[in-house]
Amino acid sequence: MKDFNFDNFDILRGQSVVSDIKRDTISASDFGTDFRWGTATAAFQIEGGVAEDGRGPSIWDTFTKQKGKIKNGDHAEIACDFYNRYESDLELVKELGFKEFRFSLSWSRIIPEGTGGVNQMGIDFYNRIIDKCLDLKIEPWITLYHWDLPQALEDRGGWKSREIISWFSEYVTLCAAEFGDRVKNWIVLNEPTAVAGLGYTTGMHAPGKKGVFNFLPVVHHLALCNAEGGRIIRDHVQNAYIGTALSCSHVKPYSDKPKDIRAAQRADAIMNRLFLEPSLGLGYPTDVFPFLNGIKKFMRPGDKDKLAFDFDFIGLQNYFRIIVKHSYFAPVLWLEEIPAKKRNVPLTAMGWEVAPDGMYDILKQFSEYAGVKEIIISENGAAFEDLPEDGKVKDLRRVEFFQDYLKSILKAKKEGVKVGGYLAWSLLDNFEWAEGYHPRFGLVYVNYETQERIVKDSGKWFASFLKN
Repeated sequence: MKDFNFDNFDILRGQSVVSDIKRDTISASDFGTDFRWGTATAAFQIEGGVAEDGRGPSIWDTFTKQKGKIKNGDHAEIACDFYNRYESDLELVKELGFKEFRFSLSWSRIIPEGTGGVNQMGIDFYNRIIDKCLDLKIEPWITLYHWDLPQALEDRGGWKSREIISWFSEYVTLCAAEFGDRVKNWIVLNEPTAVAGLGYTTGMHAPGKKGVFNFLPVVHHLALCNAEGGRIIRDHVQNAYIGTALSCSHVKPYSDKPKDIRAAQRADAIMNRLFLEPSLGLGYPTDVFPFLNGIKKFMRPGDKDKLAFDFDFIGLQNYFRIIVKHSYFAPVLWLEEIPAKKRNVPLTAMGWEVAPDGMYDILKQFSEYAGVKEIIISENGAAFEDLPEDGKVKDLRRVEFFQDYLKSILKAKKEGVKVGGYLAWSLLDNFEWAEGYHPRFGLVYVNYETQERIVKDSGKWFASFLKN
């Protein structure tokens, strides 16, 4: 396998784990023999090849070219070069002991204009990934939409336009027909709250739109596509296992004052309930956040029923918890978050609190919904300051992060929460959206100049954990 550095990767030869990693108090076997272990990625963050083989531009291609949008002026034109290195990277997934691999499809690579003409070379690329996974006895998991909307569709209104329901349906139908014979695990949307909030409200993410009243139509159209995508996969893929991936954070009030408690309820409505409850047939959480009543303006007859879909699993993506208090200076939400850096708590390189008990709390919260059949941890991981030394990356803090979060997941599982799998974020260091390349989340270090891969101690730990 080219471009890998396996120096001292003793665990693959049955020897002991790196000596400075603390002894585990859990093992993979504690989770059961049918528990799914894997790693997750996203097309725009790792593929590169943005102008190769007929791919059209996405909103993130456009966004990264705008001055000041991405830290250090970074772009993803090459990224991890997964487009050309997918075979050896998938072999690395196998070496690390994972049996599941989550990746997203680039809509722009498959249908360059978003609708109409199909790019066969794009379809062929994803067929090669799927076939390689199966050859390695790795289960492929497809994410249909991980934020990279074709720019041509954004030019026609993007997620603000109701037409996107038909555009998305066309795309999903094609993907089901092309890949459904071999792929059974499907995630419809990745973190739709971030799409609506960061992409169309604050403008921090592509397409960079700003305005609080963009939020409501975008949320509604995402929620409709979430359910419609599930129905299309159900109709076209035999024995499909279908879910959606929601970014979730346990929310705590800063104090027991009623106004802070109400602020936490509003934050919870946005962070955790906004897309889950409509999919369960419960409607939008207007009970604690009346602003969402404005979605009625964009609803048409029959929409409430169309929002619901019986997902096989909910993908829960958790990195941190948040603490909020009431604020008179934040119209609409009327709250402010108390930054983790002001609370004297352990932090990641993203400034996020390391809070494994928050993972436990949010799992328990989601398990209370009767309609949630199973939960898959579809993303969980941490960015730290990773620096190679003598061809090694000793990321002890990341190892401890995984151990502590897995303990919380196991605790919830033992208490009856139906957790069926864990997909670590992420296989490779990659393009971290507006943060560029500085934050490193990977189990594998990537030298972006040479594309050399170095398995970090966290990757070694996972290989040993899963082997034993």
